[in-house]
Amino acid sequence: MGMAFKTEILSLEAVDIAYSVLGQGPPVLLLHGFPQTRAMWGQIAQVLAKDHTVIVADLRGYGASGKPGGDNPNDCAAYCFREMGRDQFALMSALGFDRFHLVGHDRGGRVAHRMALDAPARVASITVMDIVPTHLLLTDLTHDVARSYFHWFFLAQPYPFPERLITPDPDYFFESCLLGWGGAKLSDFAPDHLAAYRSAWRDPATIFGMCQDYRAALSHDLALDAADLGRKVTCPALVLYGADGAMARAFDVPATWADRLAQMEAQTVPGGHFFPDTAAEATAQALARFLNRVGPIH
Repeated sequence: MGMAFKTEILSLEAVDIAYSVLGQGPPVLLLHGFPQTRAMWGQIAQVLAKDHTVIVADLRGYGASGKPGGDNPNDCAAYCFREMGRDQFALMSALGFDRFHLVGHDRGGRVAHRMALDAPARVASITVMDIVPTHLLLTDLTHDVARSYFHWFFLAQPYPFPERLITPDPDYFFESCLLGWGGAKLSDFAPDHLAAYRSAWRDPATIFGMCQDYRAALSHDLALDAADLGRKVTCPALVLYGADGAMARAFDVPATWADRLAQMEAQTVPGGHFFPDTAAEATAQALARFLNRVGPIH
């Protein structure tokens, strides 16, 4: 069972960011992915909090964080990974952490990669979980990957098309996502985690926010990543990926990161895409070993 996080809210000019803090020691920020919330880190955070100050936050558009709208719902610029990353930098600054370890799964991993490119001096280490780089995924797209990751292109359709189709039965759509991309059963997910996810994705504003995230990936993030193809993240980096996941089947996952991460190590975790939920103990131990090897933050 995961732990219940106490929700704190940081009110920024553009959006409120929901977060929780536990533990003491060097700071590590954990960022969730789609279609989840910071609740996914419950068991992992407990392990890491033995030696670290653990911060878990909901990305804008997700969970209890704000979902910017604006006059034009098809203007998704506010949901690009750079803007999501700025929220998280502001959160860590408000908590007094100039430099910190950064961990992201799925969309959170893409935010983490953008953060490490945009402000490398602030990121002591980076861990990306079960993703290949956004630019590579979209430009070297194969029919097998497109079939598995169809949601990238469905959710990116203009407002309100995907929202209208999902809203009548969000549990059916989002649970089909949890059970895909390497396979899992609902019983593999802690009941309190599932309850948190369902509570979030049953909110039409969250459905909109998640669609905006995917719209922004195609209309904004792809170009931002193309401009940075020649740059490497120089801090210590860990690539964790599901041994049985869709990405492991389609790619040599470490090879996709080799020209983007200067100090990279890679490791598989049992299970599919959602291994932080379904193999939380193994994930926590892999993270703890990596963070201990990286050592103190200077």
